[in-house]
Amino acid sequence: MDGWRGGWVVVELDSGVFHGAGIFATAGEVVAAHGSAATVAADIPIGLPTSGRREADTLAQERLGRRRSTVFYCPPRDVLELDSYAEANTLSKQRHGFGISKQSYMLRQKILEVDAVIGAGATIYEVHPEVAFRALVGKELASKRTYAGQRSREAALADVGIELPDDLGEAGGVPVDDVLDAAVVAYVAYRIATGVAESLPPRAPRDAHGRQMAIWF
Repeated sequence: MDGWRGGWVVVELDSGVFHGAGIFATAGEVVAAHGSAATVAADIPIGLPTSGRREADTLAQERLGRRRSTVFYCPPRDVLELDSYAEANTLSKQRHGFGISKQSYMLRQKILEVDAVIGAGATIYEVHPEVAFRALVGKELASKRTYAGQRSREAALADVGIELPDDLGEAGGVPVDDVLDAAVVAYVAYRIATGVAESLPPRAPRDAHGRQMAIWF
């Protein structure tokens, strides 16, 4: 599952092969509709630090090199719980010693949404599409918003047996880069289900609520 302006776009795999795609308004709807799924993964930070930076974010940035800016540091939980960016940024500076980016704060609603679903009993793994594609291809890719970047991502997915059909139903109205992100997240979910996935860091700590702070690929 990958977040987009309309909620979540989901790509489903069966035995590692494309099975379907759809759009959902909330993370809860995604989980409810996929109760029989072996693994559910999302492009969203999971596991919120009490203070400081998550090691997963730092390692992901290091791995991406020149594309490190695609990884946002996940703000601490108390910062994300504030209702305005100005208040959150001020608290982060005063209590934790660093400010937060508007981009990371804009993920607030979906971060807390997934956190609540996990708190209600769901198991969801965190995936960062850029980290996943970097591991899949073995080299840096052009921006996913360029023609070259999208074509290389489609080819990488096809190489592992994931070919997206021309007709995706309602999911076909979602921006291409979000669909490709959802597809590679599904690929990592399949890797997790089959026991071959890796994570950053390899032995991830858990946050104060028991959520694992790891980015899988």
